[in-house]
Amino acid sequence: MKSAKWVLLVAICVAATTSFSQKVAVGYDKSIDFSKYKTYTWAEPPMPPVRPVLFETVCGRTEVELQSKGLTKVPKDGELTLIPSGGIGFGFAGEASTPYSPTYSGAPPVMNATMWTGPTGTSSAGVYVTEGTFMLTFVDRATNTIVWSGSVRQNLDIEKKNKSIELANKAVSKLLDKFPPKK
Repeated sequence: MKSAKWVLLVAICVAATTSFSQKVAVGYDKSIDFSKYKTYTWAEPPMPPVRPVLFETVCGRTEVELQSKGLTKVPKDGELTLIPSGGIGFGFAGEASTPYSPTYSGAPPVMNATMWTGPTGTSSAGVYVTEGTFMLTFVDRATNTIVWSGSVRQNLDIEKKNKSIELANKAVSKLLDKFPPKK
């Protein structure tokens, strides 16, 4: 009887851990020296965010994390352009539907798939997102190429806003632990 209780307790603990754990995937251009980047600019969103508080939380945490890594946000023409995307729920995150896609005067950024790692593919553009997914793409402005891309999935409960904000902050921190990549 005691062993059945322990099995049940372990199963509950495992279920609770997996429901709040973040799933991170990143890919990057291995030929890039990331120490050369000192500034970044956010891509101009084509439409207002659907969840502005969550958007501000994620962007704010991203800025704190990048500042701690020596990067400075500039209003225009940063060495890196940050393209955030994602959402709550299940939907398509392509250029037309993502609330944050770049405003380029030329062609979209170039990506060399042979330089990338990760089981989910090479790009965040044109993929399905699940509840609580945040994708962040870094584009080298000078060459207009993607140099780093990552995503993090986190279960969020929109009814428990304070807990969701806390979990979103932790998820962004965990994602940006992978930036810049370790040599």
